[in-house]
Amino acid sequence: MTIILGSQSPRRRELLTGLDIPHTDVSIDADESYPPELREGDIPMYISRAKAEAYTRTHELAADDLLITSDTIVWLDGRVLGKPRDEQEARLMLRALSGRTHQVFTAVTFAHRDPNREHDITFTTQVDRTDVTFDTLTDEEIDYYVTRYRPLDKAGAYGIQEWIGYIAAARIEGSFFTVMGFPTHLVHRYLRTLPNP
Repeated sequence: MTIILGSQSPRRRELLTGLDIPHTDVSIDADESYPPELREGDIPMYISRAKAEAYTRTHELAADDLLITSDTIVWLDGRVLGKPRDEQEARLMLRALSGRTHQVFTAVTFAHRDPNREHDITFTTQVDRTDVTFDTLTDEEIDYYVTRYRPLDKAGAYGIQEWIGYIAAARIEGSFFTVMGFPTHLVHRYLRTLPNP
């Protein structure tokens, strides 16, 4: 089986490699907007599948190909904290997270050819949730993190595996790797169900 990871995230690539799974990395240009009525885990499920569908519209999957795509959101007070547009918005997000518990939802979509219908693609999407409680952050700590690490490519303006996670993540209920953006246990569980993982 050929595993294709549809992600530009070095963290997802690192985590799939950490599962000792040989794979090929590809970039996917997909529309990451979603219907406004979606909430919580339904949002990354929608986007993760949209990424997989975008790839399969322009690339043909071989019979032994398995495409994996993923998406992560941070959820606080009934709204999504996406990737910050600039450092000012990153600081605002971190102030909102300071001293609070938020949810991280990461979805994974698996796409492969249907063995019973050769020209059809089967999509399976799963989602995982982790609750993260941050200690109270000072303005100086927020400024240090944003200036030094520039987390503009990260949902919620933070990477749990970076300095901010070392000092702020007081409690994690769920998978640490879900917060990193790739629930490795879901991936491993799904691969075990396939005839030739």
